[in-house]
Amino acid sequence: MKKIFLFFLLPFFTFKVWAYPGKVQKSFKFQGQFVTGMSFDGKNLWIADRKADKLFCVNPADGKVIRSISSPAYWPMGLAYDGKYLWNADVKGGIPLAENYNGVIYQINPKDGTIMHQLPSPTPVPRGLTWDGKYLWVVDDSNNKLIQFDSQDGTTIKEFSSPAGNPSGLTFDGKYLWVADRGSNEIYMVDPANGKVLMILDAPGGYAFGMAYDGEFLWNADRDNDKIFQLIVSDDDFYVKKNPKESIITYTHLTTNFGPGVVKTADVYLPEPENRVNQKILKKISYSIKPEMLTDKWGQVVAHFHKDNLPAGQKFEVTETIDVETYNVRFFIFPDKVGKLDEIPQDILKKYLVNDAKYEYDNPVIQKAVKKVVGDEKNPYWIARKIYDYLMPNMYYQMTGGWNTAPTVLARGNGSCSEYSFVYIAMCRAAGLPARYVGSIAQRGEKKAMDDVFHRWVEVYLPNYGWVPVDPSGGDQKSPAAQARYFGHLSNHFLITTQSGGGSEYMGWTYNSNEFYTSEPKTYVVHEYFGDWNELEPK
Repeated sequence: MKKIFLFFLLPFFTFKVWAYPGKVQKSFKFQGQFVTGMSFDGKNLWIADRKADKLFCVNPADGKVIRSISSPAYWPMGLAYDGKYLWNADVKGGIPLAENYNGVIYQINPKDGTIMHQLPSPTPVPRGLTWDGKYLWVVDDSNNKLIQFDSQDGTTIKEFSSPAGNPSGLTFDGKYLWVADRGSNEIYMVDPANGKVLMILDAPGGYAFGMAYDGEFLWNADRDNDKIFQLIVSDDDFYVKKNPKESIITYTHLTTNFGPGVVKTADVYLPEPENRVNQKILKKISYSIKPEMLTDKWGQVVAHFHKDNLPAGQKFEVTETIDVETYNVRFFIFPDKVGKLDEIPQDILKKYLVNDAKYEYDNPVIQKAVKKVVGDEKNPYWIARKIYDYLMPNMYYQMTGGWNTAPTVLARGNGSCSEYSFVYIAMCRAAGLPARYVGSIAQRGEKKAMDDVFHRWVEVYLPNYGWVPVDPSGGDQKSPAAQARYFGHLSNHFLITTQSGGGSEYMGWTYNSNEFYTSEPKTYVVHEYFGDWNELEPK
C-alpha cells in the first residue's frame, strides 16, 4: 500500500464566502522593475527594487509611492524594520561585480538613507530578511538555510533548513515566521523554535519573493509581474478545496473457487463511500447485485452480499460503481488555536481511545516511545506533530506482507501504510489523543487507472478543528515543506471508502472490501479486488 493522504468531515455551504489563509484581499501593480524585499514600518510598506537600486516607501492603501531613498548598495534584497531603522540584505556585498556573492547586512535611517551600521551576512546569498523583536532572521538561497543572527556582529543564534529549495522572502508576525519560496512558489508558516513548517499557502503570483506583515495581513511581492498582494492570515475557514475533478470508479471484489470442493457460503462486504470534505458523491452508488445494507460498530455503512454453494471453477463477482467529484484540500492549523485535550467531546474520547488488537498501546515498546516523544506536552497539535516527526527517522516504508501489531512494527522499524497507521494511532491514543484510520482507492497516474494496492492513513481529532488528516507513511521526506505536505492535506487522487477506529464485525481490519467464507476440505479459493478509476473530461 503506497504512501498518500486523508480526510475530514464538514458540511458543504453553497453560499459561503471563503476567507482562508492565503486568500488575496487586494493587490496593486508596483511601478518598479525588479521588486525584491519588502517590510512594513507600522504605517507604510517599504519595497526594494534591485534594478533601480532604490528603497520605496509605499502607501498600502493604494500602492502609490510616497518617497524613495537610495539602496545602501547595488543588489538590494530582503528588507526588515526594527521599530526605528530599516535593514537591507545586499547580495553583492556593496560591489556590483558579477558572481560576487558576499552578502552584507545594512542598517539604514529610513528618513534619508544614511547607513548607520553594517555587518557581514551570516550567509553568502541573503534573500529575505526580518526582525523578531530581538534578532534578525535571513534566508539563504545558496545553502537553503533559515538563520537567526545578532544584528550587532552577525553571530548566528540558530539555524534550520529552509522549507524548500529556493527561499526568497521572509517576515515575522509576532509568533511565526513566513517564508516565500520562488521555486515551489509557495509560502510557508514556520515555527521559529524548531523550523517546522506548520502551514503551506499557494503564492498568489508566479514568482513569490518579498514578504511583510502589517499586524493583520501578510504582503507578498511577486517578481514575475511586480505586483504586490495583500493576503489573509487567519479567518474562520481553516481549509480550502481546489482542483475538482469528476471520476467514475468501479470497485470489483472477485471470489474464484478453483476446487475441487464447493464453497458453501461466501459473504462479501463493501463499505459505502460518503460525502466528505475531499469528495462529493454525485449519483446514487450502484451495485451489480442488490445488497443488504448494514452499519458496523464504528458507524461505517457496508453493502453485504451473500452466495451459497459456489461450485469448483465458478466465480462470485460483486461491483460497486461511484460517480464522485474529488478535491485537493489543504488545512490551515494554528497550533495556538487548537483547544485542550479536556475539550474533546466525551463520545469521541470513549470511541477513539480504545486499545484495540492491532494497537496494543499498553505494550512497553509503545509506552516508552510515547514517554520519550510526547513527554509532558499538552497541546493536541504538538502531540500529533511530535509523534509524526518521531516516525520519520525511526521507520521506513516497506511492504513486508501482513499487518503486524503496532509494537511489533515500531520495534522492527519498517512497515506498510497500514502498519504505519497502526503505530501512529497507538501512540496518539496512548497519549490521550483520539485517532482513527481511513482507507481509499487511489488514482495511479493516468486518467484511466487501475489500483490494486490502495492506501490507508490516519485522522486525529484536534479540538476547535475536528478530524484532521495525517499520513505518517508519507512524512519521511527530506525538506520541511515536503514533510508538512503529509500533515493536514488531501489529494484529489483518492476516493475514501472506509472510516474506522479499529476491528469491525464486517470489515475486520481491512478497507475497501472484506470476505468471509466456508468450504469443503482442500478447496482452493482466491480473492481478487481492484478499483478501476476513470477520470472524466471537464464539462
